[in-house]
Formats: sequence, structure tokens, C-alpha cells
Amino acid sequence: MVTPETLAELVEGERPMEAEAIEDADFDCPECGENVIQVGYMPSVTEFVTAYKCQECDWADDDRDE
Repeated sequence: MVTPETLAELVEGERPMEAEAIEDADFDCPECGENVIQVGYMPSVTEFVTAYKCQECDWADDDRDE
């Protein structure tokens, strides 16, 4: 079972300090059209990120400004 922390780690590449509950992202994957989930987390003391991950393929993104 995927926890909020492990989902954030999949997207971020390292374990976050803290993570919120996993929720449905209310949009479909831009690559395969399947369901996307989201998790909010803190990778550092001064940053909060919302990450998105497709449940069926490898697509992932976050809300950071590039």
C-alpha cells in the first residue's frame, strides 16, 4: 500500500519531512488518460509542494514553478 510519504518520495526523489493525505486530483493523466492522484508535502521547512502521479503509468508532475 502506498503511503503519502512514499508517494511524495516517488515524485520528489527523496523522503519528505511531512506529507498530507493522498487525494484524487480531479483530472486525467495527460499521457494515458487514466486517474491521477495528488499528495501535498514539505520537502523542506520553507517549501510546500503538491505532487501529481498517474496510477497506471510513470507520469508525475508537481506544482513548482519551473
